Amino acid sequence: MHVLSCVLFFLVQPSHFALILVGAGLLLLFIRPAAARTGKMLAATGFLSLVVLGFSPIGHALLLPLEERFPQGPMPAGKVAGIIMLGGFEDPGVSQARGALALNESAERLMAPILLARKFPEARIVFTGGASDIFLRSDSAAPFVATFLTAAGVAPDRIVLEGKSRNTYENAIYTRSLVDSGPGERWLLVTSAWHMPRAVGAFRRAGFDVVPWPTDYRTRGSADLLQPFDKMTEGLRRTDMAVREWIGLAAYWLLGRSDSLFPGPAPNPA
Repeated sequence: MHVLSCVLFFLVQPSHFALILVGAGLLLLFIRPAAARTGKMLAATGFLSLVVLGFSPIGHALLLPLEERFPQGPMPAGKVAGIIMLGGFEDPGVSQARGALALNESAERLMAPILLARKFPEARIVFTGGASDIFLRSDSAAPFVATFLTAAGVAPDRIVLEGKSRNTYENAIYTRSLVDSGPGERWLLVTSAWHMPRAVGAFRRAGFDVVPWPTDYRTRGSADLLQPFDKMTEGLRRTDMAVREWIGLAAYWLLGRSDSLFPGPAPNPA
């Protein structure tokens, strides 16, 4: 299922699909002159899609509802049993090749737990994330994450590593089986704000009631709904990212990996 989902999204993500249209159109122009009109239409549609998706605020509009779903609340008062940090901020292949933790643009997923660890010195710090790339095989960067956390001042006996999971669903079920959370314990879940709805849905389905702690925001708020991108590549990246999350939410709900199509904050107890 993991491999199938990766392949399918590789084909249908907006930027790739637009390029497929351009390629199919150009191919028709060269090998089937009789279908030149169709070829031109496909190529033009693909090119126009790249321009619109790359420069218009569509990416912002798709990301904003995801990031606004779980507002970051005030710092919890009282005891916190643990802090769960979802992988996705690390590059396993580069980390192994260079012998040190390599970070990507989601590095706030790592920084936030370090700050929380100082606020809650008794909390366990759980890293969950394996190597999900199906083309460039590598091992989990979990050992490098542990080394980084230790260097940042987190005691080694507080660190728990889970390095088998390849997706959010496996993050949830493997962490749930690894961590023995007692009744009434509070566990903070740290991941990107745009990824939080799917993550919360998966953890709830796994029977792990977590407190969302979103980070790694990509939008400033409603003002970005009218803000075009000045770099085509950045607009395409944001659009692909958002579409992937929306597809992931629908897929998790249909596959029974989440109880809700669009998980939201739990109602306050009466």
